[in-house]
Amino acid sequence: MKPHVGFIGLGSMGEAMAANLLKAGYPLRVFNRTPEKAVQLVAAGAFQATQPADVAEPGGILISSLANDQAVEEAIGNDTKLLERLGKGGIHVSTSTIAPATARELAEGHGRHGVAYLACPVLGRPDAAAAAKLWLFLSGPPEAKERVQPLLQTLGQGVFDFGTDPESANVVKLACNFLIASLIEALGEAFALAEKNGIERTKVADVLGQTILASPAARNYSKQIAEKRYTPAMFKLPLGLKDIDLVLQTATASHVPMPLASLLHNRLLAELAKGHQDLDWTGLARGASEDAGLPT
Repeated sequence: MKPHVGFIGLGSMGEAMAANLLKAGYPLRVFNRTPEKAVQLVAAGAFQATQPADVAEPGGILISSLANDQAVEEAIGNDTKLLERLGKGGIHVSTSTIAPATARELAEGHGRHGVAYLACPVLGRPDAAAAAKLWLFLSGPPEAKERVQPLLQTLGQGVFDFGTDPESANVVKLACNFLIASLIEALGEAFALAEKNGIERTKVADVLGQTILASPAARNYSKQIAEKRYTPAMFKLPLGLKDIDLVLQTATASHVPMPLASLLHNRLLAELAKGHQDLDWTGLARGASEDAGLPT
């Protein structure tokens, strides 16, 4: 019989991951600050908890998918009742993209209650989560990692292990998101150059998709930016700014100059200042078109 799993955070990513656990036959207890987001999961067989601690089983497994450091700390790190209920032998798998320093602090706090903390940020958008095609980056205690492997295989297409330091997986995730944001900026500039010289953006995207950007992620972003299609948002601009700010914080702490990351920060901040909070983070490419005097 498969173990009960607690799940906290039912945004577009969390709901999709929780649904896949249900499909795989895991008994599931879920909690979300907005209870309405659990309706479909409850209809599929999940139990809806009224407070975070109620999703935990002593010595059991908890998975969280929360938007940022503050949300993780408030929902789990500062919830003594939840950690005490998980207790010795319990495992918390955090799939959130957070600061490496926050992951380290959470691991230390969990340890005081006998709970193993696993950093497991995921790479992929909600459609990849729904299709169980996420890539998972994992770091933390070996015994805990071994125990959660069957669950992780239900959520994604592959797991990359980055050792025992809890912050390592988050550093890798930030590096990946920095590269994606950099690609978005580069594509925005390339398409602005083409459009300003009378060349159809989508034709350039076709060329890039078959040559330089011959990978699914790069092709998808290229097509979306070429078409100036910034909605519906798969990953909203505020989350993009949060991640690039985490990149810059981590870079400062480790004395790594990252001038392009500063540019990305300013691009994202400018779009938010214009009231574009609901755009996908590909909306940062709008800046390149605006700078060239092109319609966005």
